[in-house]
Amino acid sequence: MATVMPREELVRRALKYMSERRQASPEISFDALLDDASLRFNLSPRDQEALERLFRAGSAGAVA
Repeated sequence: MATVMPREELVRRALKYMSERRQASPEISFDALLDDASLRFNLSPRDQEALERLFRAGSAGAVA
């Protein structure tokens, strides 16, 4: 029987996945990473927007 996972946890896992993929393959475009993570973690459009904001905010903080 499948366990229902909170949406927030899916977004967290997708964010971690994107970060790991970006480090391993920096040549992959942001849009490709976002699409891949959204499909892999079955994110809704709203979750995808949240993931995009979190990733961009984290990336900006890493540069500063």
